[in-house]
Amino acid sequence: MADFNFTEMFPLAEDTTEYRKLTGDYVGVEKFRGQDILTIEPEAFTLLSEQAFRDISHLLRPAHLQQLRNILEDSEATNNDKFVAYELLKNAGISAGGVLPMCQDTGTAIVMGKKGQNVFTGFNEEKAIAKGVYDVYTKHNLRYSQMAPLDMFTEKNTSNNLPAQIELYATEGDAYKFMFCQKGGGSANKSFLFQETKAILNPDALMKFLDTKIRTLGTAACPPYHLAIVIGGPSAEFNMKTVKLASTKYLDGLPTKGSESGHAFRDVEMEQQVLKMTQDMGIGAQFGGKYYCHDIRIIRLPRHGASLPVGIGVSCSADRQCFAKITKDGVFVERLETDPSKYMPDIDPSEFEGDVVKIDLGQPMDEIRKTLSQYPIKTPVSLSGTIIVARDIAHAKLKERIDSGEGLPDYVKNHPIYYAGPAKTPEGYASGSFGPTTAGRMDSYVDPFMAAGGSFVMLAKGNRSPQVREACKKYGGFYLGSVGGAAAKLALESIKKVEVQEFPELGMEAVWRIEVEDFPAFIVTDDKGNDFFSNI
Repeated sequence: MADFNFTEMFPLAEDTTEYRKLTGDYVGVEKFRGQDILTIEPEAFTLLSEQAFRDISHLLRPAHLQQLRNILEDSEATNNDKFVAYELLKNAGISAGGVLPMCQDTGTAIVMGKKGQNVFTGFNEEKAIAKGVYDVYTKHNLRYSQMAPLDMFTEKNTSNNLPAQIELYATEGDAYKFMFCQKGGGSANKSFLFQETKAILNPDALMKFLDTKIRTLGTAACPPYHLAIVIGGPSAEFNMKTVKLASTKYLDGLPTKGSESGHAFRDVEMEQQVLKMTQDMGIGAQFGGKYYCHDIRIIRLPRHGASLPVGIGVSCSADRQCFAKITKDGVFVERLETDPSKYMPDIDPSEFEGDVVKIDLGQPMDEIRKTLSQYPIKTPVSLSGTIIVARDIAHAKLKERIDSGEGLPDYVKNHPIYYAGPAKTPEGYASGSFGPTTAGRMDSYVDPFMAAGGSFVMLAKGNRSPQVREACKKYGGFYLGSVGGAAAKLALESIKKVEVQEFPELGMEAVWRIEVEDFPAFIVTDDKGNDFFSNI
């Protein structure tokens, strides 16, 4: 019989996060059984929650911004890598102004809290945190994305982005510590669980497995990624929870070696091997190159002998999370970078932007297609004119018209279709943050829409399925890729007018008509069946 040998699952090193103080109010210290007990009032949770989510909607960590600068200074980075990094740095600068959020998908609000044993509240902490989520989403230019099920098939937007995902735990100590995360649908959809066996627990098999699975992530979640891989776990659920924590850098302070007690550890050597593997894939920062990933986190967990869960997930270019704490000294939140401009090197972007083809969208659709047909895939284009915006629910409604024999409305036939859903428009602005959504969700509509005479030019982010490539070849269509993660920049510089075209009751899922100038994109799939992603 082995001796009792307890260890925490996550024995983290000392917290070195730099915090800023929000207030010294709402906290106190009382005595209980001779010990100091931290008391916290509900206003502390609400204030902290509101401020944390406001910060991460607009600001990034300095380390993330430095990684973007590193791409621009790397001689091995492709022009496509540098173009995306440059756009993301400019987007960060605009977003830091506090008006336009960095991404139009302002996500699900996720909160993890760990309450020390010497902390007393005496109220519903989850409710106080949720009030802060409500306040920030209803007061600021953030998007409501939460759908409440009315029955199994009917949903309604809650119009305040509640409910939030709030998980509270008990731990040792005299502080209440938090991790706040904003998770958009694009990156959340790139979280995968694989139930494997010990057969992959050797270097060759594991690297082959990871090579295959990492490629399937594609570019729809806006790389460069912070990629998290977790191998093992006492349960599948715990594995995936660890993936989320690893992607936020919460587990960076883990030991780098295991022990017989079974605690989690980071395999930093394998992290570098996998990073090199992703650099050699050629996928790059959305349109080919070296920077598919900024960095890798690989966590090894103990497991049941008959089970080997493997989890993979990402934090995208909108790397939105922060740590926070409430102590006897007050309420604190992680200090994020308020001046991203310091990370922009003095460079001439024309060195990597290439020869951009200007496309006049005021022409008839046949003329637009003739122009696009003259250029190969990966050609950068600049779009000016009218674009129709429609995504999941709108596509479903339009498909119902085809099925009923009505056909498609002229606006789908005469204009490019942009898959997107805007954040709220700030006062005095033409548009709220308005970046592209994941193209793959609309793949099943492409063939029937083109057969009905519409959707011949599509604009979104990420890779598409072979059926889209075949439809473009069959009907003479094109898919253009926009830079994912630069929603604030698009709103400020390229989108000049936004109005509802149809289905206003759908909110951000409505069909919109927008007027754009110099809207940047790349030809990803052409009318000859060529597809940038087909060989990757």
